[in-house]
Amino acid sequence: MSGGLLVAGTTSDAGKSVVTAGICRWLVRRGVKVAPFKAQNMSLNSFVTREGAEIGRAQAMQAQACRIEPTALMNPVLLKPGGERSSQVVVLGKAMGELSARGYHGGRQERLLGTVLDCLAELRRTHDMVICEGAGSPAEINLRRTDIVNMGLARAARLPVLVVGDIDRGGVFASFYGTVALLAPEDQRLVAGFLVNKFRGDVSLLQPGLEMLHGLTGRRTFGVLPYRHGLGIDEEDGMAVSLRDAVRESAVEPPVGEDVLRVAVCAVPLMSNFTDVDALAAEPGVVVRFVDRPEELADADLVVVPGTRGTVRALQWLRERGLADALARRAAQSRPILGICGGFQLLGEHIEDEVESRAGHVAGLGLLPVRVRFAREKTLARPTGQALGEVVEGYEIHHGIADVHGGDEPFLDGCRLGVTWGTHWHGALESDGFRRAFLREVASAAGRRFVPAPDTSFAALREQQLDRLGDLIEQHADTDALWRLLESGAPQGLPFLPPGVPA
Repeated sequence: MSGGLLVAGTTSDAGKSVVTAGICRWLVRRGVKVAPFKAQNMSLNSFVTREGAEIGRAQAMQAQACRIEPTALMNPVLLKPGGERSSQVVVLGKAMGELSARGYHGGRQERLLGTVLDCLAELRRTHDMVICEGAGSPAEINLRRTDIVNMGLARAARLPVLVVGDIDRGGVFASFYGTVALLAPEDQRLVAGFLVNKFRGDVSLLQPGLEMLHGLTGRRTFGVLPYRHGLGIDEEDGMAVSLRDAVRESAVEPPVGEDVLRVAVCAVPLMSNFTDVDALAAEPGVVVRFVDRPEELADADLVVVPGTRGTVRALQWLRERGLADALARRAAQSRPILGICGGFQLLGEHIEDEVESRAGHVAGLGLLPVRVRFAREKTLARPTGQALGEVVEGYEIHHGIADVHGGDEPFLDGCRLGVTWGTHWHGALESDGFRRAFLREVASAAGRRFVPAPDTSFAALREQQLDRLGDLIEQHADTDALWRLLESGAPQGLPFLPPGVPA
């Protein structure tokens, strides 16, 4: 019995994360004890496990799809970009330092293969099946020698490989064929077939192409998943995510009150955990939009300054774009602002940073009575507390230590001054009672006749989304063939597609 599968993709953002989650939810509904795994993840959206380990949020979401608690085993290597050419390397949930791309791929990555395989082996020992997610494309031949997340992992662990392609982008047949043809013969033997993602239209029109693809490659297509809006939960952003002018939305119900509430999120550089605002977008009548110009703050009822892996860089960006002045005007006019983690830090009076940017003393925006000093040791925590009369749960991921020396009242671990709030806590808005109380405060300060829905459960909405992913697999994939692949591994005798590459 194979008991495992690697979900690879023709490109980044082909749908690997959601397909992996969908397969996990399908299996757990069949009574299978299943776990997710991603050997190496590059993302600024991360999460803290119960044992205090930092992993990618996508793997935390996939663990939820499996109905199990996330652990560091599920994402042993996390890369958090800090610029165009360097990343913080997190191994088994703990930061090990900064490395350039050349330094990482020049030897460090290969040395992590043993750690990766040990984690996968432990998950396979304690679960019936493990669904692994690849990264980028397995046909990145320049990186194959040191690969530990795509075919390097598949070959070392003898995992069958399912390649996902985003047909909405176009060129999916060429991408499928080219992906296989650029692999070494030993790697090709593990590629069992394909899964088409984000298809719009009549699937019967696609069938002749799928049959020709089978004839050309000797590999079957395991399903055609239709395009479904709003399934990109807890995306990985890699490095260059562009959310400019994007709208986060999940709820389709009309507002409960007479007004909607408009939320503008400053799309700062190296934005981290922008998923914090998904809980706001889940509320009927709340419209969340990412912005990068000062005039776009004018009609916002709430401005959120989110987390960032580059607090000082984000601060400079806000000033260069005129957003810093716009935030200062909002505060002077008693219009609501919320800073989360790095966003909280830059709202303070000054920052002492010899760790992240090594910029030393930097003046903050001065909107909150807070002084921030960056510590070398990262704070990783799962705090609980109370705010606005409600119980709140969250998680912390930050080097900055905040010294709060004033304000109208405490706010979680931060403070509130007028209608400017700041906290290091990610995920706090997922606490339903607290979110509703906070939105009532925002609506009152903004003069909006907005009323939070009394029964919105963010956790229930997440479960519904995960069930939708499981439904996609059950209804549109060949689950019998997928089950055989999981049980027995890649079929024997799969043909070689030239030219291949040297082993």
